[in-house]
Amino acid sequence: MNDFFTNYGLIILLVVLLVFMFWSSRRRMAKQKLEQEERARNTVPGAEVLLQGGLYGTIVSYDADNLDQPAIVEIAPGVDIKVHSQAILRIVAPTDDVQTEDDFVPEATTPAVAPAADEFAPADDTHATGEAADAADPDAEPGTKPQA
Repeated sequence: MNDFFTNYGLIILLVVLLVFMFWSSRRRMAKQKLEQEERARNTVPGAEVLLQGGLYGTIVSYDADNLDQPAIVEIAPGVDIKVHSQAILRIVAPTDDVQTEDDFVPEATTPAVAPAADEFAPADDTHATGEAADAADPDAEPGTKPQA
């Protein structure tokens, strides 16, 4: 028995290693194929994408059947660029989760009631001396005197 492993142990180890490498590569290829199919399903007009150059954009047109045809991606309102279809790195937001500007507009609320003038102590000398608050330049450096 000891002679068997001495003579054939290295060959058995190599065969086991080759079988593992074959199984591992097949598994990795299957996983990549699933990711490509998922990307192809989500790469539709309206989907937000990240391009390989680091630009974010929205797909305007894309032909999944002809990958030599360039994809049209809108990177800003009214700015469409042609990119190679393989330049699309990943889908950032699928089309069913695309948000519009209207989603970010706050709903109308009732205006807050302004506090009474005597509720707060004066914050600086301009209120204490009676100068108008709007006379100060809001863009001026703090601690500088207003220009006359």
